[in-house]
Parts: sequence; C-alpha cells; structure tokens
Amino acid sequence: MLNILRSIVQELNGINDLQEALEIIVTRVQSAMQTEVCSVYLLDPESNRYILMATEGLYKSAVGQVTLGHSEGLVGLVGSREEPINLEDATTHPRYRYFPETGEERFRSFLGVPIIHHRRVLGVIVVQERQNSRCFDEGEEAFLVTISAQLAGVIAHSEATGAIGGMSLTGQSTRDVAFSGVAGAPGVSVGQGVVIFPPADLDSVPDKSCENIDEELARFNEAVAAVREDIQRVGERLAPQLRPEEQALFEVYLRMLDDNALPGEVVLRIQEGKWAQGGLREVVNQYVRHFELMGDLYLRERAVDIRDLGRRLLSHLQEGEPLSRAYPERTILVSDELTPAMLGDVPQGQLVGLVSVRGSSN
Repeated sequence: MLNILRSIVQELNGINDLQEALEIIVTRVQSAMQTEVCSVYLLDPESNRYILMATEGLYKSAVGQVTLGHSEGLVGLVGSREEPINLEDATTHPRYRYFPETGEERFRSFLGVPIIHHRRVLGVIVVQERQNSRCFDEGEEAFLVTISAQLAGVIAHSEATGAIGGMSLTGQSTRDVAFSGVAGAPGVSVGQGVVIFPPADLDSVPDKSCENIDEELARFNEAVAAVREDIQRVGERLAPQLRPEEQALFEVYLRMLDDNALPGEVVLRIQEGKWAQGGLREVVNQYVRHFELMGDLYLRERAVDIRDLGRRLLSHLQEGEPLSRAYPERTILVSDELTPAMLGDVPQGQLVGLVSVRGSSN
C-alpha cells in the first residue's frame, strides 16, 4: 500500500486541474483497494451541500447532479462527525440515503472518510462494495485517511490559486474576496503570488503498527538525512545575505535533527512498534505543545519551525522525493505559516513580499 500511496502522491504533484486530480484519485483508489466504487463528494461553501464530483463505479451521469445537505445521508454524517464511518451493510443504517440516479442500490459495504484541511471539512471520500460481508480493515481505513489528507491539500491549493475561487462547485459565480492584514514592513510590492502549502499533513496521520521495525527505522533515517541535506543547502546558499542571528535559525533546525533530539524520540516509538509517520506525528505534536506553552513570544513562535520540520520529514516518508517548484522573478510568498526554510527556497533576489495567515507582524 505504501508504494501505491507514493505513486498516487507523485502523480498528483504534476496535476494543476482539480477535476483531473479527482478522477485520478477515484480511479487509483478503487484499483488499489480492490473495491467496486470510489467516489468524492465536495462541500460547496455557497450552497452548503455535498456534490458528487467524481466516481469510479457509480453512474458517471450522476457526477455534478447528485447533491446532499450538509448533514444528509451517510456522507453528511461523515462530514459532521469529522471521522471515518465503516459499515458492513450501509442500507440498514438510519442515515442511509438512496439516490437511484447513482446506481448505488447494488452496493452495501461503505467506508467514508472526511477530507479536512486546517479543521475545515472540504468533502468526503467514499469506497463501496457490493458484498455486505466485507468490512474494510484497519489498514484500508488508514490508507484512505492518508489519501484524504493528500486530497485536502490539492483542493485547498485549487481554492487559493483560483481553480475554484471565482466559481462555486455548482457553477455559480461568487463574489470577489478581499483580505485585510497587519503590515510587517512599510511600502508596496507588486509581484506574482506563490501559494505554499505544507508538503504533508501531520494531523491526518493515523495510528498504525509497523510490520518490519528495521525497515521502518531505515526509511525514517533516510528521511532525516534528506531533510538535513535540504536545510544545509539552503543555509549555505543564504549565509552571505543573513545576519548571524538569522543564520543561527538554520543551526537550530539542524540541531533539532540530531539523533539525540527529535529523531531520537521518533526512533524510540518505532522500536515500540509504531510506524514512522505515526511516531513522527506524536513527537512533533508533543514538541509543539511544549513550545506553545512558553511565556516568551519568540520561543512560542518557534513551534511553527517544529511543525515545518515535521512536515518536511513526513513528506519524504510519503513521497520519497521533494517537490521542485519554479519561482517567478518577483515572488510574493503566501502561506498559512511562513518559515525560514520556505524563504530560503526562493532564489536570491526574487523574493519581494510575504503574506502569512498566522504569526506576528515581525
């Protein structure tokens, strides 16, 4: 399953069209899980209804036509609970909703997983099977949860870059949206926005046991070495432009990647039988909580750097290779949380502005 997951993630990295990405997801997941149906329902913010946007196994004519209220049916229940629902016979559930235009009366077994980005439900991904004796196991559920996390990033990126932004999912035009913020520096910059989303979502990593501890340790150590190399390369390239206190941030990154720091604690969890992604999530969240409780504002904001390191490590564990990105001559970086490493990825002389959803003005 891990190799299939990597293959799907790498395929999605080269896709800029949301609908094409959805079609790839439903086709690959249906094949990987050997199930008869995989469908994606997205929540349209304008109508507050779930819309069937892609399917492999239901009638294609139902795409874009079938909609459910925010809390309607099993899809609505998955979204409102914000957790997976796994049923051997969905037709006996009191929230089961029948749509003859989908042809789903033939399918009984149901597994639905919410698609969540930064605590906001974007949709639901569903797999179904004709046999009511099939109950999707823990590994299949974990696989679909991980896929939903990757899909959440694709959808959020589409929203931010305008693939969805000017048009609701129903095809209706939406009004322009303006954002106001706190200035971090005087002046005006004009450039091309580049939206940076986390390479992976730690919060969506499920608990899971590893089958081979030695192989899991080797994978994690390879990810740590790759991230260290990335950080060192960026730090060396930026060294001539940075003050000593700014260069020290990259040293802090590297120290956090020492064997006796964050990686060492993840190794202990892997040795206890956890898979690398789950151990990493636990350790990173523990570090983040400690930093966020600190009284000093500067140290409290270093929790952002811890999360960034964790996401970079998770990205290497899931994808194998980092995503390369092209930056325009006048780049304005836009992200939920900006980190020194993100800034360092932009070639020298091309960064003209920053927009961060979180963090202080300095």
